[in-house]
Amino acid sequence: MPAPLSLRIKEQYMAKRARGLSQQIAADAVGISVRSAQRIDRGELQTKAQQQKSDRHWRTRADPLAEVWDSVLVPMLERAPQLEPQTLLLHLERTFPDQEWFRRKRTLQRRVEQWRALHGPGQEVMFLQKHSPGVLGISDFTLLKGEPITIAGVMLEHRLFHFRLPYSGWCHVEVIHGGESFVALAEALQNALALCSGVPAEHRTDSLSACFRNRDGSYAGDYTSRYRELCAHLGVIATRNNRGVAHENGAIEGPHRHWKRRLEQQLIQRGSRDFMAEAEYRQLVAQVTASFNSRDEVKGRLEIERLHLQPLPVERFVDYEPLVARVRSTSTIEVRQVTYSVPSRLIGQQLSVHLRHDRLDLFLRSQFVETLPRLHGQKGQKALRRIDFRHVIESLRRKPRALLRAQLQDDLLPTGSWRQLWRALLAALPPDEAAKVMVDALHVAARSDDLAGVERYLRRQLRNGELSLMALRDHYGLRPPRGLAALPQLDIPEHTLSSYDELLGRTSQPAGAGDSPADPAQAVETGAVPQPVAGSRTAGQRRRLEPGQLPLRVGRAGASATAPGAAAAVVA
Repeated sequence: MPAPLSLRIKEQYMAKRARGLSQQIAADAVGISVRSAQRIDRGELQTKAQQQKSDRHWRTRADPLAEVWDSVLVPMLERAPQLEPQTLLLHLERTFPDQEWFRRKRTLQRRVEQWRALHGPGQEVMFLQKHSPGVLGISDFTLLKGEPITIAGVMLEHRLFHFRLPYSGWCHVEVIHGGESFVALAEALQNALALCSGVPAEHRTDSLSACFRNRDGSYAGDYTSRYRELCAHLGVIATRNNRGVAHENGAIEGPHRHWKRRLEQQLIQRGSRDFMAEAEYRQLVAQVTASFNSRDEVKGRLEIERLHLQPLPVERFVDYEPLVARVRSTSTIEVRQVTYSVPSRLIGQQLSVHLRHDRLDLFLRSQFVETLPRLHGQKGQKALRRIDFRHVIESLRRKPRALLRAQLQDDLLPTGSWRQLWRALLAALPPDEAAKVMVDALHVAARSDDLAGVERYLRRQLRNGELSLMALRDHYGLRPPRGLAALPQLDIPEHTLSSYDELLGRTSQPAGAGDSPADPAQAVETGAVPQPVAGSRTAGQRRRLEPGQLPLRVGRAGASATAPGAAAAVVA
């Protein structure tokens, strides 16, 4: 049987014949022989599409797996159908090392695939779901894979909370610190419900340990007390998927990938994964979320869904963990095995701590005090601390040498560059002077709120050999520190020793030894001036002054008049 021609070639030949071309010319034009053209004209030549190819039931070569398939491989697959072809191939290489099994890898893969389709176990079936408006809301946490996000060069340990209404496709994504905690779920979920202006009838999650105890067997009574109270407050029914079966939350697992892919595209377009502040990264996350919610289809279906959502509760559920901490003498508190510094004025006080996923809100007898960023320790990490030098700098400035051997020395220095500067000061100055310079520089940085500027100024002074704290304070317009260093430099003229004799009523000194200071050149020529006060008296003899020699103020009641010369000496 001649080889079939394609339908396109046959149609081209017939078109040229219809235009009146001869059989020879039309055959040459489409690239076929005259004999094939004759068959086309007689209707004997079929195209590939027209020619039915019969199924071949015989082998064209010997079966390369005939010796091992039924005797070795099939029993292994029957015992464990999940075995991969690569595993079977390695078993054959170990069992029959004298044959080149790697050449039969593709044959083995096709044979295993065919066996599973004919004799293997049934596969899991996906059942598509139909969602109604206002019925379901799904929450889940997800990690952003790939290169990390950094804030000012420091890696940001975080995950993303994703809430979605499956009917409308409206979503809310929020940056979460730490793990999948209850406080993170409670805060982010209530933020999402406030943005969509309603509460669905059912809230679905996976098997979060913050919400479920995840016991074996029945799920009855498996909720944690706090999650049960949250659902009762919102008026929703809590459901979850089976443990370890993520695709049961397919209405949010798929959108996870779409949302993170769009964020990755924004980061690539931005050209950097580093942000100056976390607020800038949160803004980018909000922009990506808004791009999904701004679609006309989502906005239209959201309007319909809002008609079926339940109203929001009047008050917000407690989305923090209340704790109590007492401020120690070191001006620190300890929360969840993490040490935080607080203002020193709070030493000895008992504070109420509202522990959230990303911060600590401090209260003193219901009065708000301060908010501290929360630290999350990694597994196996100990002695985690967050010390703000601004909280203790006033006390440290009164005793700067305490910095030399302080247990929290590295934590008191705000950044790694400041620690390098501290080592440079210790190498250039005596330890006590280096501590004084560092503490006073930190005080200036706290007052001016310019850590980087003060550090650059000190490095420049240290490099030029012109280190001066007074110049640093003048540079930032600050008053000099209290103490002796702040006293004015007074120029006190030198007095002569003869004034003591005048005070004691002795005879006046020779000319040239009056009230004016002694001339050093004249002293060299004339010799030392005699000192009458230290005159020749008997050792241990007690000297008494006459009443007329006492320095009394003129005009005071009961005071005797003194000689004019004596009064002038007292005033002088």
